Amino acid sequence: MLSPFLRLAALRGWRANAIAAALGLMSALALPPIHALPLLLVAVPGLLALLDGAPGWRAAAMRGFWFGFAHHVLGLYWITDAILVEAARFWWLVPLATPALAVVMALFVAAACGVARLAPPGWRRALALAGAWLACDLLRQFIATGFPWNPLGSVWAMPGTPGDMFLQPAAWVGVHGLTWATLLLAAVPSLGWRAMVAGAAALALWGGAGLWRLDTPVAAAAPLSVVLVQGNIPQGQKWERPLAIGIFDKYLALTRDGLAQARADFPGRPAVAVWPESASPFLLEDDEGARAAIMAASGSAPVLAGSVRFGPEGRPRNSLLGLTGAGAVSDLYDKWHLVPFGEYSPGWVPVAVQLVRGGGFMPGNGPRTLHLPGLPPAGALICYEAIFPAQVVDAADRPAWLVNVTNDAWFGNSTGPRQHLAAVRLRAVEEGLPVLRAANTGISAGFDALGRELGRIGMMQSGTLVLTLPGALPPTLFARFGLLLPAALVVLSGAIVLARRRLS
Repeated sequence: MLSPFLRLAALRGWRANAIAAALGLMSALALPPIHALPLLLVAVPGLLALLDGAPGWRAAAMRGFWFGFAHHVLGLYWITDAILVEAARFWWLVPLATPALAVVMALFVAAACGVARLAPPGWRRALALAGAWLACDLLRQFIATGFPWNPLGSVWAMPGTPGDMFLQPAAWVGVHGLTWATLLLAAVPSLGWRAMVAGAAALALWGGAGLWRLDTPVAAAAPLSVVLVQGNIPQGQKWERPLAIGIFDKYLALTRDGLAQARADFPGRPAVAVWPESASPFLLEDDEGARAAIMAASGSAPVLAGSVRFGPEGRPRNSLLGLTGAGAVSDLYDKWHLVPFGEYSPGWVPVAVQLVRGGGFMPGNGPRTLHLPGLPPAGALICYEAIFPAQVVDAADRPAWLVNVTNDAWFGNSTGPRQHLAAVRLRAVEEGLPVLRAANTGISAGFDALGRELGRIGMMQSGTLVLTLPGALPPTLFARFGLLLPAALVVLSGAIVLARRRLS
């Protein structure tokens, strides 16, 4: 009787492609927030069996394409929610947006599978797949402005202590390195009992290293209360002018209440309030009255507020303003990694499709640290920017903490905001910096420098969360060397496969 993997290897044509798609769907269930990791022990060996049975690298690439397409269709289904917010204008994109993006993402998986087919079967092909997949993930962080959403290493961002433990190696090799290790571990059921024993030992070593790092002492930060404000304003209401005063008043009231709680819980301690991305319905840079109202509500405590602003060229910028004193803009940050189509229309697309009229947003100048009087320096991340490993901190002006403001209202109560939160948690571990996150409709949360959750406000709730700013760690190995480390794993994988092939 043939084993299940041998049966898969015997498949041809559309049957092989259909099974590849089914395995891709299965693998997507391991992503946040479901974290069905055992399914990878079927999906990855099944994919390797299909590669073993492919008559050549082209057929292997096609099977990889269907695996990747199904994986990303399920992983990115929530993009349709953003289109539905503007359904009157973009109704025709509803059946196209997610599949079109999944096609692009599937090309990277196809390339990895085509390369892996060139390696001898067995552990060398598994290593070739892990190395090529990692190389393609590095490329998709940059090609066409980049979209490194849902790297396979994010499957370890499970809630609680298990996630805390298994995420720690990201401090050394980043989430991309976790992807490489995940693929190798998931491949062991197809490699025999010795590989399964080695895989179990490697997983135990991984967990042990994580537990060891969780014991790392973290120096206390300067005493500071951070009040995260979650307004829970539906996306369809955010820019309705008749609702502007009510929305603004809601943020003022939440700010007043949150800071009052912080002062009651920690008398005499400095505090800062954080509003989500584009929370203010008014242009705060130009609106002195709105800024004064915010400072009156905060009792003159600093406020980091998301607001649109216009530069001298007349184009909007997605910004985070640091307000202090009587309402002065002490420092500001402009989002630099803009969302293609959502915030601007890429020049490489012949048809302009964007949700922002008037030419789209202007980008800022890259990662930047905010300096406000009386506050530890803060690295700012606006929404989408939090998904880019090694591109979130100004290394020449290292902050003491990261503040992430976002508006995930576009994506409803779907997996999208939860996957976004997992990315934020990974950035904390990679950089060794605490991350405090204010989200319009949720999830607002805080993580310490080891990625441990400090508290949260759930989806579709309004409220405030008062957290004590944790301390930072010294720059991690990944913070020092960035993407060079996962790139080294690509080179190492290729060198081992090629060297072994020459010796055999």
